[in-house]
Amino acid sequence: MSAFETVSQADRDEVARQLGRAPRAMRAVAHRCPSGHPTVVQTSPRLPSGEPFPTLYYLTCRRLAKLISRLESGGVMDEMTRRLGEDPALSAAYRAAHEAYLAERDAIETLGTHVTAGGMPGRVKCLHALVAHSLAVGRGVNPFGDEALDLLADQWPSGSCTAG
Repeated sequence: MSAFETVSQADRDEVARQLGRAPRAMRAVAHRCPSGHPTVVQTSPRLPSGEPFPTLYYLTCRRLAKLISRLESGGVMDEMTRRLGEDPALSAAYRAAHEAYLAERDAIETLGTHVTAGGMPGRVKCLHALVAHSLAVGRGVNPFGDEALDLLADQWPSGSCTAG
């Protein structure tokens, strides 16, 4: 088990409520909102069926997921991907985030793939995954996860995290 919090039955029940289904391959709670609810869970690299599941950190907070979806629909990902091709330092930081993610996952179980999450390292495909990564490991690792959180700072983590 990682340094994250072990999963209680109450956490499993809350994550199931958040997702609208039972969580799969949940290893730990990687981040909690200020009210104490799980926000991000760490998952096993393989589902119970044995199928590879390269998304190590999974966002569970419905409120935050909705806010991120609004960013995505506003074209933020295209702009971020464009900047990857223009800013070598940003590209290097994003590649480093990918490598760190891969190392963390492979320390649990190697999948034999360099696929991580969110489009890393060549594009920005899913802000939900990138924000989950930033919340789980802390600021300064995933530049686009951090940037998305900055864009949402006036909306989250304020208000009720259990709202829809």
